[in-house]
Amino acid sequence: MTILSLLKYEALGNDFLIALDPHVLDGAGAPAVAAALCDRHRGVGADGIIVVRPPSNGGAGTMELYNADGGRAETSGNGLRCLALALVDSGAVASRQVVIETGGGVVTAAVGPRPEFGCTDVTVSMGTVTLGRPERPAPVLGERFESRTAEVGNPHLVLVGPSLEGVEITIVGPQLETTRPGGQNVEVVAPDGGGGLELVVWERGAGATEACGSGSCAAAAAARAAGIVGDRVPVANPGGTLIVDLAGSASAPSATLTGPARRVARLEVEVGPEGLR
Repeated sequence: MTILSLLKYEALGNDFLIALDPHVLDGAGAPAVAAALCDRHRGVGADGIIVVRPPSNGGAGTMELYNADGGRAETSGNGLRCLALALVDSGAVASRQVVIETGGGVVTAAVGPRPEFGCTDVTVSMGTVTLGRPERPAPVLGERFESRTAEVGNPHLVLVGPSLEGVEITIVGPQLETTRPGGQNVEVVAPDGGGGLELVVWERGAGATEACGSGSCAAAAAARAAGIVGDRVPVANPGGTLIVDLAGSASAPSATLTGPARRVARLEVEVGPEGLR
């Protein structure tokens, strides 16, 4: 039997299990164990699990991310913010400026002062958002919506329309997730009337989630390219609002993501030869 030491963090309800031990989830059985840990009824419960592997390019560590279904993902905006806070909280890094290596590139996170209780604001530089050409009508949602692919170190499909009324992300998301080889995250967004956006999201390998950081960056970039928002975009996710700051060209802006994160728990989980005990 193996005892796994894990931390649980959440960012606007997008929750992650974090293993600071680089030897956790080694081997061919890692995806199955990750999925079991993320199961909300028979495991601990999370949208994903993050293992911190040794850095290769001068960062504090390399983020290895498993989705709730056990599949691997390149990066996660909210996962990065949770991980940066976990590294600061644990004392693994001395500075509140944290460099993290991911499958989508190297990013830098800035962790705000941690209150005794409650959330800490964490800002992460997400790099370039590369947008595809706009397409209309949008798949599934029709003429009212414009769709664009977006790359934020991971793949997205953003559908921008006049309102979210009548949009069922649990129906739209599964239909569109698999239309790109390897899958993609799906965001449906609309202007909120005050210079920001409303968003619902279906995440590859996790389903409908309370918030998506990289998806908020993709949505803000697509809406900016469509002339709907400016350079600073509040994005209202179901779990709360993230701030996306954009700079540069319309088709490939750089994005910075800011929002709260907090530690939920420290955990020890027993794993036997046949999975979780």
